[in-house]
Amino acid sequence: MAPDVKEEQRVIVEPSDWELVRKCQTGDVGAFQELAAKYYQKVFMVILGILNHREDALEIAQETFYRAFRKIREFRGGSTFYTWLYRIAVNQCIDFQRRQRRAPAEVREAIDELLYERGEHGTDPYDALEGKEVMSRLLAALNDLTPDHKAVIVLRAVEGLSYKEISEILGCSEGTVMSRLHYARKKLQEKLAHFL
Repeated sequence: MAPDVKEEQRVIVEPSDWELVRKCQTGDVGAFQELAAKYYQKVFMVILGILNHREDALEIAQETFYRAFRKIREFRGGSTFYTWLYRIAVNQCIDFQRRQRRAPAEVREAIDELLYERGEHGTDPYDALEGKEVMSRLLAALNDLTPDHKAVIVLRAVEGLSYKEISEILGCSEGTVMSRLHYARKKLQEKLAHFL
């Protein structure tokens, strides 16, 4: 009888973010590419949620990763890498919005385009019309928020980040995050009271 041969199990252990950051800080471009591949989609979705415009979001995402690459040597690990990266992304969005306010019609078109691509438009014409009206009002209400308030809404409601994580990203206290979130929700409720 042949002896039992145990199959060799290989466990692939991916390097931690901190290990990749340390490699980046020594000039390893491949390590940064791994970090970018790991976080690009999440960062892009946060940016898209704040800016509501695909082309602008793509541009700001590129700028975010470019800035992160340039500043990676300054990262000391006081927060997680993704919190540090999100902070760069949100700051880029806020700066962009302060420089240029997008017209609500353009934002509606961008969201409609995304919903169409995802197949999320309803087949019932009444539902589609009602959904379009609610979306239109929601986008208009979001556009009336300041960039800081919009960032808090997106990070909390879309990304599901904790108050602590949001405070690290935005560089403010948790109390400020809660205050901004309360104010933003109140403003949205006022604008959407007819539909709620």
